[in-house]
This record gives sequence, structure tokens and C-alpha cells, in this order.
Amino acid sequence: MLDQTGARRADVLVKGDVVSEVALPGELGRPAGALVLDAEGCVVAPGLVDLHCHLREPGGEEAETIETGSRAAALGGYTAVVAMPNTEPAASSAAVVRHVLQLSRGALCEVHPAGTITDGRLGRSLANLAEMAAEGVRIFTDDGNAVADPALMRRAMEYSRSLGAVIADHCEDPALTGDGCMNEGAVSSLLGLPGRPGVAEEVMVLRDLALARATGARLHLLHVSTAGAVAAVRAAKAVGVAVTAEATPHHLALEEDCVAGYDTSYKVNPPLRSHDDRSALLEALAQGVVDAIATDHAPHPPEAKQVSFCEAAPGMLGLETAFGVASTCLGLPIDRVLALMSWQPAAIAGLTGTQGGPVVPGAAANLCVLDPARRWTVVPSALASRSRNTPFAGRQLVGRARHTVLAGEPVVVAEEAQR
Repeated sequence: MLDQTGARRADVLVKGDVVSEVALPGELGRPAGALVLDAEGCVVAPGLVDLHCHLREPGGEEAETIETGSRAAALGGYTAVVAMPNTEPAASSAAVVRHVLQLSRGALCEVHPAGTITDGRLGRSLANLAEMAAEGVRIFTDDGNAVADPALMRRAMEYSRSLGAVIADHCEDPALTGDGCMNEGAVSSLLGLPGRPGVAEEVMVLRDLALARATGARLHLLHVSTAGAVAAVRAAKAVGVAVTAEATPHHLALEEDCVAGYDTSYKVNPPLRSHDDRSALLEALAQGVVDAIATDHAPHPPEAKQVSFCEAAPGMLGLETAFGVASTCLGLPIDRVLALMSWQPAAIAGLTGTQGGPVVPGAAANLCVLDPARRWTVVPSALASRSRNTPFAGRQLVGRARHTVLAGEPVVVAEEAQR
């Protein structure tokens, strides 16, 4: 068993929706009729928590639904996800937040909706943050769009402080990204594709770090992807700015040269970056500068990807493959991977009451059983998502969830969803 208190050999007894007992192997009594989940050779841990996924419902059900997305999450070992608000309509009001929560009843993981910063994600006026906070929203973001107006972002940060909320920003200055569709550099020039420069991310990161320092707001940086952004976060943390940052599995495992075949599975915003950028991200994970691995799970129907590279919708699947990619590609010990994928994101999202906590008697029974040695090949048609746009198709990964337990109920047993 592994949680933030360390690793130990133990059996875990769950009764109802809580952990009842934790004991040395063989010392735990087995109640009559109890379901036994085999964890031999595996790691029992608090469930994974994703700070950043797109479940598309309402409005984008051709790509994903909360049911299919939560099934993919559970199969990936997740017991909670934060759903981005770029739905149709956008989650800019309490009514839409309540609708998402209603749709999430019976989901195979906890679904926590984020709310937008600006009304409709249009960047013109603040959404009603207070009314969404009253529905339990604790993260506000216009993800997919940057909040280009610095005065508007400053007001959002000031307002968020009184709500105890987090402002999460998609840091790409739209005036600099233009119509770019991959990382700007030698590879984009060779391929004849317009580039999205790393500086578009870095200037926005620097702006928002300055605003967070001035306002005292809690800032979370979504999908950080450049060495310059990492350096800015490191410097801001050193002077006490209340900032956290996430990196995605694909930015940690893939680089811009993947685009050489014009395969639209590799199109994402921000784009896959250079080798130096990826190296800086990996170093930042090891040093604690980057606080979480978040999937940015972004399903799209085939017709959105089966077009030219520049016309294709940006985004990749991630929920089912994230642990395998992290385990295979990052070179980090499993305790560090779990910190980045479980208890640290739970703390950022304010979910520590039920998610990511130590596996002790009385704790919420939101657990995953991970097999770090399991070898498997990513087959898009076998994934639970309604979409198939994974850049890891055909790749062999090492590490996969064996079981997932949500509120004491086994929702995945030997990789098969049971609810």
C-alpha cells in the first residue's frame, strides 16, 4: 500500500463507503460473503484525481458523455475528475453547473464541474462566480481560451479570493498564437505548418504570476509546456506566489517531431514542444516545481480529426492511458507519480475531505489498485471513451489499473467496469 505517509504491506477492509480496517497481510479478518479484490504484486493507493478533463456533456455528446468519460476515468484508476466548462452551453451559471451535477449521478467517478471565468468564455465580462461557488465550484477557468484582458483577469483573481476559489488559466496569448497549429521552430518550418510560439505561453504565464502576486489569489496554470514557463513558475514559488502548475502526459512523453507525419492525433493546444522543453518539464516534475499530472482528456469525433492538420480539432484522449504513460515514460518512482496524480491534485482542487487522503480507518474508500508491471498495448477501439483520438495507439505501456473502488463500491474489477 502506498499513500502520502509512505509504503507498507497491508490488507484493507472496506465497509460501506469507508475504510474499516488496515492490517498486516493475513491478520485481517474476512467477513462472510465479502468480495475479495486480488492486489498481489500491485499497489493499493488513494484513487487518482484529474484536475483537467473534457467530458463534453452537455452539447458535445457525439465526442463524449459523462457516462463514457467517467468509465474511461475509472478504468484509468481515477476516482475524481474536474470537468472543464467549455460545454454547450458553457458552465457560466449555477443552472449549467447543477445540470452537470445531475448528469453525473451514477457516474463511475466523482465529477466536479469547473466554472468559467468569463461569461460564455467570451472574455468580455465576469461570469457569476459567486453563484457557481454556492453550487460547490472551486476552480474557475476559460480553458481552451485565454483571458486576454489583464484588467478582467485581475478582477477575477480579486473576486476568487473571497470565494476561496482557484483561478486556472490557459496561458496562450491569442495575439501571438495566431493561426499556428504546432510548435514554432525548425520542425514547423520544415513541415510548412504555421507555428504557435512558446513565447505566447510564457508572456501569459508571467502576466498571471504578476497578477497573482499583486492580488494574493490562488493561481493554477493549466498544461504548462515550455522551459520558459517552468522557469517563471520556479521563480514565483521562490518568492511566495500562491501558484500551482500541471503538465500533461503527452507533453511529458512526446515532442514536436511526432507531427512529422501530419497525423492529427498529435495536434493539441498548447502544441507538443521541443526536446529542451520536454526535458525542462521532466526536471520540474522531479523537483516539485510542477505539482500535478493532469490529462487534458479531450475527445473528438472522427470527422473533427480526419481533415488537414491545421483544420483538425486540437486535443487527445488521456484518462485511460495516463498512469501507463507516466509509469512508462517519466522515469520517476511510483510514490512520486502517485503524489502527482492523486493527493497533490486532490489538494489543489479542494477535495481532500474524500480524495487523496491516507488509507486509514475512517477514510473515504476511494481507492485504486495499480499494477506497475502490467504490460499492455493501447488499442483505440478497446478504449471506453466514445472517441478514438489517442496519440498512443499501438504503443506498449507498462502500468495499468487493476481495480478501482468508488465510495466503497468496486466499479472496476480486473479492468472491467461493474456498474
